[in-house]
Amino acid sequence: MAAMTVHLDVVSAEEKIFSGRVETLQVTGSEGELGIYPGHAPLLTNLKPGMVRLVKQHGHEEFIYIAGGVLEVQPGNVTVLADVAVRAKDLDEQAALEAKRHAEEHIANPASDLSFAEAASELAAALAQLKLIKKVRK
Repeated sequence: MAAMTVHLDVVSAEEKIFSGRVETLQVTGSEGELGIYPGHAPLLTNLKPGMVRLVKQHGHEEFIYIAGGVLEVQPGNVTVLADVAVRAKDLDEQAALEAKRHAEEHIANPASDLSFAEAASELAAALAQLKLIKKVRK
């Protein structure tokens, strides 16, 4: 028996990262972790920087990093509209480490050109990328 699926589109301002049928989807919403399965109730929510974990048909997993965005769930269709979206295998660990260091410096030095909120956001994005890189390596 074939698994139930739902159509998923993951898009950023630059490109469509993924379009296809998935058995399940996991993302970090503004209120916490969300698991989306076929038949999920309609939903519209903001997304935090982090990973999109999708399980395609036949159990194949794929990971995508997003830097925030919006999730829309409709009957038969799920859309992730991301500010920035990058396949996990394409993430640059050195760039993420440098962004983390840069953000930590700005948080430690309040007289810098970045506000605390901007530096904290930059730090959250860098940490989310590093966490996803570590997860994909396992």
